[in-house]
Amino acid sequence: MAGNRPQRIAELVHADLAKLIRNEVKDPRVGMVSITHVKVTGDLRMAFVHVTPLGGLGDGQEMLEGLQAAAPYLRRLLGKTLRLRHTLALEFRLDDGVDEAVRMTAMLNKMADARADSDKEASSEGEE
Repeated sequence: MAGNRPQRIAELVHADLAKLIRNEVKDPRVGMVSITHVKVTGDLRMAFVHVTPLGGLGDGQEMLEGLQAAAPYLRRLLGKTLRLRHTLALEFRLDDGVDEAVRMTAMLNKMADARADSDKEASSEGEE
């Protein structure tokens, strides 16, 4: 049962942080943020928050700097809502998985188009 607790806490952190970032963070560097996932350590002292600019728009590094600057404030607010023995330390990380997925999808689409073109050429040669 104890092994499941970090995952449950991570889900709570994800939901609460999304609200807090949207409503409380006024730093213009932050803008629209998508929290892709949260991982909480087994001792419930640290949360790794993976973020990406919403819709892939904006400078991810600048957004990350804004979130890191707001981390102590967010930690304080989060500590009030979660009521854990120790307030989680927050470490924000840029999630490049979304960009990688977009790149891979584009590559697969290009390969599918090339295959379709070669199939059309092969079938048109067979008709002649």
